[in-house]
Order: sequence, then structure tokens, then C-alpha cells
Amino acid sequence: MQKTRTMKNNDYNTQLIDLQGRLEKFALSLTANREEALDLLQETYLKALQNKRLFQESTNLKAWVFTIMKNTFINNYRKSVRRKVSNDQTDNKYFINSSTFHVIETPDSKMFHEEMHKYVDGLDDHFKIPFKMHTEGYKYHEIADELDLKIGTVKSRIFLSRQKLMDQLDGYGYK
Repeated sequence: MQKTRTMKNNDYNTQLIDLQGRLEKFALSLTANREEALDLLQETYLKALQNKRLFQESTNLKAWVFTIMKNTFINNYRKSVRRKVSNDQTDNKYFINSSTFHVIETPDSKMFHEEMHKYVDGLDDHFKIPFKMHTEGYKYHEIADELDLKIGTVKSRIFLSRQKLMDQLDGYGYK
């Protein structure tokens, strides 16, 4: 059994603190709400500290913590969607048919999303298609079945797509 080397507490904590500004920007881009972004940042730090033993020193801490944040955001979103499901007993399904979900779009978030779409669209099809399917909610095995690929190939292409996008987003402070 291979023993993994873990980082010293002070080094780990210092590197986490150094990521705070970038994590705040990323959280704000995900939530588009300052308070929710700060909550997401706090939850991310908590998970990163609770799971420190799982982090391997030879890997990229920044990528690991950003992944924690992204997954936390996605999981929280899925939970909130499940909680908002209700049974509309009105005659014409008034509550279901009324739109109560509004997103406040800032100029910065609009520009960021436009840039993100431009970068995603610029990917080669063998990267873009699995990546878009994954962001639309398809599971790895569903993408593999649909595109007639091995699941490892799908995971690899999605990972490489993320890496390419992170390189492109360097100017936004996400790298």
C-alpha cells in the first residue's frame, strides 16, 4: 500500500488563505449574489479543512479547492431545486406557470458568461460536446453511451476541457 505524503498544516492553511481573493471572485460568478458567495466561500473552506487528509501534496491545491467550491455550489443548487418542488392545486396551475425566478445580471457577469460561451464554443468538437453535455446535467455514463466512448475517455475529455477553459480564464483571476 502506497503511503501518501500530506502537507504540513501551516503550509496548507497559508495556501488556502492565499486563494481567498480568487475563490471569492469564483463564488460570486457562480452565485451572482454577494451574501451567497460569502456563504459558499465559507462552506468551501470548511470542507477543504475537514478533508485536508484527503489532499495529496503532489497535486494542485488550487484546482482541488476550486473543484470543492464548484461541486458544493452544484449540490446546493440541486438541493434547493428539490426543496422548491410543490404541488400546485390551483385551477389553472397559476403557481407553476408564473415565473418567480429572476436572475440579476451585472455587466461583469454578463461579460463573463459571454466570454465563457465563446471559449467553450472554441473547443474542438471532441472536447466541446462531452463538456457541454456534462454541464447540461448528463452523467458520465450517459455521455459515454450517447457518444459511443469509454467512460474514461469521457472523463478525460471533460477534465481537459476544464483545463483549457481555466487557461483561457487566467485574466479573470481563476488561475
